[in-house]
Amino acid sequence: MPKDGVLRSTGKGTAEAILPTPHIVNHAPSLIELHNGDLLMVWFAGDTEEGRSDIRIVQSRLAKGETRWTDPVAISEDPVRSEQNPVLFQKKDGGLLLLHTAQAPREDKKEKYDPATNVDAATRQETSEIRSRLSLDNGYTWEPTQTFSETPGSFCRAPIAELSNGDWIFPMWISRRDGNTVFGNDTSLVRISGDEGRTWQEVPIPGSRGRVHPNIIEWGEGRLSAFFRSRSADWIYVSRSDDWGRSWTEPERTTLPNNNASIRAIKLQSGRLAVIYNHFQAGDDSAATIWPKTRFPVSIALSEDEGRTWPYIRQLEQGDGFTGEANKHLNRTYEYPWLFQANDGLIHAAYAYGNRQAMKHVVLTEQWITG
Repeated sequence: MPKDGVLRSTGKGTAEAILPTPHIVNHAPSLIELHNGDLLMVWFAGDTEEGRSDIRIVQSRLAKGETRWTDPVAISEDPVRSEQNPVLFQKKDGGLLLLHTAQAPREDKKEKYDPATNVDAATRQETSEIRSRLSLDNGYTWEPTQTFSETPGSFCRAPIAELSNGDWIFPMWISRRDGNTVFGNDTSLVRISGDEGRTWQEVPIPGSRGRVHPNIIEWGEGRLSAFFRSRSADWIYVSRSDDWGRSWTEPERTTLPNNNASIRAIKLQSGRLAVIYNHFQAGDDSAATIWPKTRFPVSIALSEDEGRTWPYIRQLEQGDGFTGEANKHLNRTYEYPWLFQANDGLIHAAYAYGNRQAMKHVVLTEQWITG
C-alpha cells in the first residue's frame, strides 16, 4: 500500500491508509474526531530513536469529507527533552487539549544497554513530566505549553475521560528506574477534577505494580473499569471502581494476553467493550518483568459482559508471518494501537506500522469484527 495518506477501500468491509511522514521513527498514535467532523491524529516522531532530544509530537489531519491525510507538522516545542505519548481531549466548549510526556534525553545506548533484560536502561522515563497545550481552533494553532504533572516519572497513554457527573478523570502512571527489572515497579493512578481541569486530586490504584497504561470506561453512574498493560507480558488486567474513581480494586487478570505493550479499551455505542492490542504473551508470572520483542498481530476483541469473557476476537494486522528461530527476527512490529468510534458508528484504528516507519489508519465496522 502506498504511503501517501489516501484512505482506500480494501473491498473487505474496511478502508486503510498509511500516513506520509518524513521521519524515521513514528510511534504511539492517538486519534480523535473533532466537533467539526475532522479526524486528528497525533504521535511522536523523529530521526534517531525513542528518548532522544529530536523526538517531537506531530499531528496530521483528515478533514471532514476528504480522503487524504495531511503531511505531519510538529506541535511541541522543547529542543532538549524527548516529547512522547500524546493524547487528545476536546472539551464541550470546543477547546482541544493535548497532553504528552517530556523526559530528559536518553544517554549513550552502548554504555547502558543491559543484555540480561534486553532493555536499554537509559531511556530515562523516570525523569518525565506531563505537559499540556490548548487549541481554540481545532488544532490549527496552539497556546503556550503548560506543565500538567511535574512528578518525576509521570507518564500517560490514554486521554481524559468525562464522566456522566461532569467529572474529568485522567489515567496515568509513574515510571520508576529500578535496575535489572527496568520500570517493572511502575504504578498507576488517576487524576480527578470536578471543575473542568482547574484543580485535580490524585488517587493511587492499589496493587498496580507493573500494571500501566490504564484505560477508563464508565458503565453506569460512577461504576468504572480500568484496563491495563502488564509489565509481566502475561495478561491484560482490569481494576474496578464503584465511586467515580475515588477508590479502586487491585488489578486482576483478564483472559486476553498482553506482551508488555500498549492497549486501548473503549465502550462502543452498542454497549460492547472493545479492546485493541497485540495478541501475544511471554510469561505467566505476575511478579516478573518481561520485555518481549514480539509486537504483532494487532487484534480487536469484543466483550458483552464488561471484560469477563471475549466471544469475538479478530486479527486486524497479522504481521509478516515469519516462523522459527532462524526467521523470527524478520518480523516487524505493529504496535501501540489506538481505537475510537466516530459519531456515525464507524470504528477507527491506528497503530505504528512496520517497525515504526509510519502510521496506519484503518476504518471498520463492528459487524466486521463479529464476522
